[in-house]
Amino acid sequence: MRLFKRAPVVWCALGFITLAAELLLQLVPGVGVAASKVIVPVIECGMLLGAAAVDRGAPLEISYAMAAFRASASALAAIVVSALLVFGAEALVAYAIAGVNLLSPATEDTDLTTSTLGAVFAVGTLVSLPVLFVPFAVLFESASFGRAFATSAHGFALNVLPLLLFGALALLLIVVGLLTFGVGLIAVFPLVSAASYAAWKDVYAVGTGSS
Repeated sequence: MRLFKRAPVVWCALGFITLAAELLLQLVPGVGVAASKVIVPVIECGMLLGAAAVDRGAPLEISYAMAAFRASASALAAIVVSALLVFGAEALVAYAIAGVNLLSPATEDTDLTTSTLGAVFAVGTLVSLPVLFVPFAVLFESASFGRAFATSAHGFALNVLPLLLFGALALLLIVVGLLTFGVGLIAVFPLVSAASYAAWKDVYAVGTGSS
């Protein structure tokens, strides 16, 4: 919240860009859903770079929405693969429980029961935690593809219970955002990104500026 309160309007603008990109890409016939799962995670990483900038005392700018696309090919691959692992787990659960194909543009929220949605979100959250710090490793530490995943998994293994609580709280925020017909996600996305940045600093004892 300390990071968010320094530039709430710009943070929400970045959240809006992220949400809009997700929704608009999914409207593209054929490949829209798959494309959103590749492109949107990189856009989201712009908020991680923005959090680091704000933490250093620099101004938060809208341009951070595209900032992560300037990362190396290896870094982008790690970011996308970590996101696809999470989506893949969610898709498998949705298909196994309800026979719903999350890659299909025709999939509607009404196709998923509340219990199925809960299972999908829960599994997605659990799978996301071991790879939570992959983007930080590649963006801030220039880690290699393999090293990024190893570093993230090690950080998770040493902090399982706190990160499970972190994941539960993040999931709760996302659910609240969804209950507002998605509008609340405009604030939830940057809040979760800023919190992830704070978690990274805490877990890896990183000193990148004042907090």
